[in-house]
Amino acid sequence: MAAQRQNVTGLLPAGEPVRFVAEDGTAGPPPPGYTEPSPERLREAYRRMVLGRRFDTQATALTKQGRLAVYPSAAGQEACQIAAALALRDDDWLFPTYRDSMALVARGLDPVQLMELLRGTWHCGYDPHATFTAPQCTPLATQTLHAAGLADAIRRRGEERVVLALIGDGGTSEGDFHEALNFAAVFHVPVVFFVQNNGFAISVPLAKQTRAPALAYKGVGYGVASEQVDGNDLVAVLSVLDHAVAHARCGGGPFLVEAHTYRMDAHTNADDATRYRDAAEVERWRAADPVRRLETHLRERGVLTEEDVAADAAAAEEFAAGFRARMNAEPEVDPLGLFAHVYAEPTRQLAAQRETLRAELAAQEG
Repeated sequence: MAAQRQNVTGLLPAGEPVRFVAEDGTAGPPPPGYTEPSPERLREAYRRMVLGRRFDTQATALTKQGRLAVYPSAAGQEACQIAAALALRDDDWLFPTYRDSMALVARGLDPVQLMELLRGTWHCGYDPHATFTAPQCTPLATQTLHAAGLADAIRRRGEERVVLALIGDGGTSEGDFHEALNFAAVFHVPVVFFVQNNGFAISVPLAKQTRAPALAYKGVGYGVASEQVDGNDLVAVLSVLDHAVAHARCGGGPFLVEAHTYRMDAHTNADDATRYRDAAEVERWRAADPVRRLETHLRERGVLTEEDVAADAAAAEEFAAGFRARMNAEPEVDPLGLFAHVYAEPTRQLAAQRETLRAELAAQEG
């Protein structure tokens, strides 16, 4: 029994979310067991956060201009998004949700290719195999099963690679999430489940989803090591994810991280968030802004100068201008392309449907 209690204790998250930097940007004592990332990595994280926020703002504007059918903003979650990208090697796999475009931009993917799904011109505009990035997942939690399965393949091949699956708080209420954790634990696979708890599953607040003291505790029942972190403190999120990824890479098995953050904008451009939360709540979270918090911290450490801030902002504007110009160009689409990549070998029914569409298109042209 003593050994069993010791094992359980090793799985438990911290009683309070791990934090390095307070909301006002001042640094506190280092949390036990965690090390602050190097100044160079934090400086790079800030640059990518500034660029990511400007990309997110530009994508939101494109929905109002009719260039995107829908866009789920990640404003307020920049620390989580950028840390997820920085914690991985280039050949590690990332399994994102529909809200994680900012993380993919930080990973170096083409922003226009990312938007193919959300503008409705293609299933997935980037090559998952070339980028080690799965297609952005719209159904809740299904990507966690895919991530666990791919991680099992990595384990069987004896590769020292890691899979990181992003998921929202609402997705943790899905059966797929629980099946993925159980599978990952039983087969001891190198996967990190990273929950961005932004307070709402569309309009449903966390209190109406779970009675758990924190979502991080959900890992314990499956034998998965877990941690919770202040999701608006980039220093803490990156440190915790570094630990989780290293744990998975060295054969420690799966790891669950919950980041406490907040979605500043509506669920998507089609949502009216004022119907289920008040402005005072949003303003309270605005004080915990992750970009400003990291900027203040780096300025106080002498890592970031006024010139650096201006240069990063200018580079972000240039990035947004190029993104906007390319998105304003009319895309070239092939309706028959919808049938590509559905199966490795098309079924007879799929081939027949493709030929029917081909005939209809030819008749229209004629």
